[in-house]
Amino acid sequence: MNRNFEQLINWGMLLTLSLIWGSSFILMKYGLRSFSYGQVAAFRMFIAFVVLLPVALRNIKLLNKSNFIAILIVGYIGNCIPAFLFTLAETRIDSSLAGMLNAMTPFFTLIIGAIVYHIRVVGRAAVGVGIGLAGSVMLIMADSEGFSGNVNAWALFVVLATVMYGININHVKEKLAHLTGLQISSLAFFVVGPAVTIYLLASGLPETFAQANAGRDFVYVFLLGLLGSAVAVVMVNILIQRTTAIFTSSVTYLMPVVAIGWGVIDGEQLSMVHYVGMGFVLFGVYLVNRKIRKR
Repeated sequence: MNRNFEQLINWGMLLTLSLIWGSSFILMKYGLRSFSYGQVAAFRMFIAFVVLLPVALRNIKLLNKSNFIAILIVGYIGNCIPAFLFTLAETRIDSSLAGMLNAMTPFFTLIIGAIVYHIRVVGRAAVGVGIGLAGSVMLIMADSEGFSGNVNAWALFVVLATVMYGININHVKEKLAHLTGLQISSLAFFVVGPAVTIYLLASGLPETFAQANAGRDFVYVFLLGLLGSAVAVVMVNILIQRTTAIFTSSVTYLMPVVAIGWGVIDGEQLSMVHYVGMGFVLFGVYLVNRKIRKR
């Protein structure tokens, strides 16, 4: 296939992922109007599990002793636990801030790659990580009026989720290159499915759905699970295998723009410090990616 056409496909997938995942933060926010943070996260995983179950059953023979731990890591570290961390954070922070902080993923992708997989971090990459982390600190310590000087502890849940995403991206690239993106995703949700199903059954769903607007808000939760997990995770695993871990994590260039757009439409208030911090983060991501591409 023509190399330019291949590149076009890769960038098309990256843009689509940006739109889907950039919208996931507002979907979480709307789902939280009727459901607990645990229910929103568990439904997100459960819906993806159900959608991908036929694929998982066709590929169950691929799950063996040599890759079971790797699939568990993708299922729980790369998907399930971050889903709970994001919804927990969004009980106290705006969806747009969650989307901006998610842009830290490339930094932790590179840092973890350097620590675990011995990727050498020098020059622009090291500077980019430093600038990006500085911007992230600004975001964590800002409020709607400007720089507050206080750490928003709830935002740290998002930071922890991005660390886990960094682990996952490196892990898929290094340990599961012999499987397709669809196989990885379906098996990952297959191992997560039973646990989140039990959680949902014990979470008081009859009382939750008895609320007046629960049906409306469940539509947002369903879209979150279908698009934000089932479809997007398949796409991201395919993209990791088609390109590089760092290129894939660059989905965070456009995700914050989409998340901020939805937040502004929904009336969320951002200060100039938020935009400056976001600028630092994206410039840091640019430096990191530029250095990796040159190598």
